[in-house]
Amino acid sequence: MNILVTGGAGFIGSHVVDAYIEAGHSVFIIDDLSTGQRENINPKAHFFQIDIRSSEIESIFKMYPIEIVNHHAAQMDVRKSVAEPQFDASVNIVGMLNLMENAIRNGVKKVIFSSTGGAIYGEQDYFPADEDHPTCPLSPYGIAKLATEKYLYYYGEVYGLPSIILRYANIYGPRQNPYGEAGVIAIFTDKLLRGEQPVINGDGRQTRDYVYVGDVVEANVLALTCQNSEIFNIGTGIETDVNTLYAYVQAAVGSHMPEIHGQAKKGEQLRSVISSKKIERLLGWKPSVAVREGILITANSFQSRLSRPT
Repeated sequence: MNILVTGGAGFIGSHVVDAYIEAGHSVFIIDDLSTGQRENINPKAHFFQIDIRSSEIESIFKMYPIEIVNHHAAQMDVRKSVAEPQFDASVNIVGMLNLMENAIRNGVKKVIFSSTGGAIYGEQDYFPADEDHPTCPLSPYGIAKLATEKYLYYYGEVYGLPSIILRYANIYGPRQNPYGEAGVIAIFTDKLLRGEQPVINGDGRQTRDYVYVGDVVEANVLALTCQNSEIFNIGTGIETDVNTLYAYVQAAVGSHMPEIHGQAKKGEQLRSVISSKKIERLLGWKPSVAVREGILITANSFQSRLSRPT
């Protein structure tokens, strides 16, 4: 199939591109490289350095018979969405609409969308949250993801364009940017490998559901086989607190840097964990990489990158 992956030079998107190419698909990447890295781009993919808000993307849809749109491009910084909600909406909502309008005009058969399983539920009523949990996002980023889900429902009902929505838990693994707001595993790993002191926000007892990027990629591959519009949580159903993560990263990199705590981040969720029983039941997906194992793989990858000559 001809698959367009937006954000295909980014952390998650580039891994998805690799898997699709490995499976024999023709892959086209749209990425403006604002956060993606050129070194992540698979040489077998067709790459276009374009903003998803640009009218230029129309030429790609007209030139190539795109069958699937896998939409990973996003403004993904929650704090930036709070500081600049208009910018967040311009990328995450207006950019998405630009893609969808081109998709329906050019015969796209399916959309796969990377949503959020943390920010979209807000403070949870029960643990783990399933797909029927109330959606009460507490940031413009989460609101934009929910709005996109609603727009995809609209395109499905009005234009018959099916969509697979993947609500991700906290994803980590090789190629994650350690310098952004998200990705505590990447941040800890990079700092410890450089001999720098990480700082844990608050008491470190806040928990998240950490899922390895390779497992997330497998969900994106299985999504190609799903015939109907569906919403799936992609997580482990297991809570891990930040102090435990720090200990795992310490062990993986062989560091004895002490555990240091700073001020708690105002408004930070204390607990977030999602259930993936639905996708396990319908598509047979379930996570296969435990957090400790995934952190070791990640640390080895980060070490390898740091050791490369510049």
